[in-house]
Amino acid sequence: MGLLDDLDLPQLTTDLPRVEARLSDAVTVDGDQFLGEVAAHLLGAGGKRLRPTVALCAAYAAKGSAPAHPDAVTGAAVVELVHLGSLHHDDVIDEAETRRGVPSVNARWSNIVAILSGDFLLAQASVLAASLGADVAGLVGATISELCRGQVLELQHLFNPQRSEADYHSSILGKTASLLATSARIGGMVSGVDDRTLDALTRFGEHLGMCFQIVDDVLDLTASQEVLGKPSGNDLHEGVYTLPVIHAVESSSELAERLGRSLDWPDVEAARTLVLASDGIERAMASAREHAALASDALGDSGLDANVCDRLRALLEGLVHRGF
Repeated sequence: MGLLDDLDLPQLTTDLPRVEARLSDAVTVDGDQFLGEVAAHLLGAGGKRLRPTVALCAAYAAKGSAPAHPDAVTGAAVVELVHLGSLHHDDVIDEAETRRGVPSVNARWSNIVAILSGDFLLAQASVLAASLGADVAGLVGATISELCRGQVLELQHLFNPQRSEADYHSSILGKTASLLATSARIGGMVSGVDDRTLDALTRFGEHLGMCFQIVDDVLDLTASQEVLGKPSGNDLHEGVYTLPVIHAVESSSELAERLGRSLDWPDVEAARTLVLASDGIERAMASAREHAALASDALGDSGLDANVCDRLRALLEGLVHRGF
């Protein structure tokens, strides 16, 4: 069962295909079959579609009805295009060979093609956002800026065993939580909710994003290669020291001594074992639970549809459960 199955909202089975059709239209390039193929590469490989789902759910919560308004479908496509564009760029940064079970764009074609096609996807997101109004367009532009800030901050601390918890939180706020906050906010904006409700939806998305990234970082250390689709401890291998590692370093001088340089895979496994033996996983998951609780509280601070809010809380519970 996938994470989004916890939502159990029948209207998604009708509206997500509408988002897929909107995405397909956005990456179709008249007169340039090659760019269209590259831009659609990861789109065709699937993915959780968490961000468009959050946008749609925010619209459901605001309106209490389905099917989603066409503007909500367009908004959902916008946030997925931003996400896809960022993945093209991330895979160049990480020198990734696969993504979603298929060769990454940079591996199949080249870094240059991946960068330019990522730019194209971000541009298409901006065009669609502009069709929803200046406020949405401005929000999307600011969010792309935040994604860059968060990623650059992470790059500044590669192989830094002294990376602080504050730096980590600031990085994931930018690179992950900002787009989920925007997803929820756009769903509210196109539904015409008042400012109080709009802020509540935004807080929900932000704390959902923080929880999601922390759990993802925990799973990188605790889940098997078969589950992850990549080697366990890949973040350690790449020098990205996430929250469980930051906490583990505080109590393990041996771990601190092992970090700070590129590790071969046997050394990665040794470092991962030290993290698992510490309280790093438990403390990180405590932080994830705190963000899940704050996300749930945000839903209670609004005039949203009670049934949809209950299903979003089920999503939060399922997300935290996957961290154990």
